[in-house]
Amino acid sequence: MSYRVKEMIYTLQGEGANTGAAVVLCRFEGCNLDCSFCDTDFAGINGFSGGEYSSSDSLAEAACRCWQGDVPSRKILCTGGEPLLQLDSELVDTLHERGFEILLETNGTLAAPDGIDWICVSPKSGEDILIRLGDELKLIYPQEGIDPEKYLFLDFRHFFLQPMSGVNLEKNVRLAIEYCLEHPRWRLSMQMHKYTGIP
Repeated sequence: MSYRVKEMIYTLQGEGANTGAAVVLCRFEGCNLDCSFCDTDFAGINGFSGGEYSSSDSLAEAACRCWQGDVPSRKILCTGGEPLLQLDSELVDTLHERGFEILLETNGTLAAPDGIDWICVSPKSGEDILIRLGDELKLIYPQEGIDPEKYLFLDFRHFFLQPMSGVNLEKNVRLAIEYCLEHPRWRLSMQMHKYTGIP
């Protein structure tokens, strides 16, 4: 199978439980949802180290070339768009063979292959999620029609509210802070990369 990647870059994870961790960010092209508030460019394959990789080996080798830290601590963040449109068992196995811990950010509407080391699900309004257990549930907040409390019965270790970006960001930050204070199982996730200028 070939893999279409928008961009691949060595950076720091900007949000959620792994904020600040060095990762190869591998942003796959395409998404199965059309969210009006999406702030990510996942169209095309014209980003840094983007392209069509003809095999799991070629993608994994590109990820190895991107990585600049100590080899034993390699992490790759598979994101999108929606990475589960492309991330398959063959690629998971190949990345593990190259010594990568695999972090996944997904909307949760598609099944994930076995072997992923860290699963972060970000539910979207009006969509049923198939992935109902993992490491981290990160909810963009506020979303019309979504009550955060309905997700607390799911089997995740961490629950984050992340203020929706855009023209109402300042208001949304305040609303998310207030909600976390009133419902302390939720923690605040800010998009550090937008404040620090890292990719």
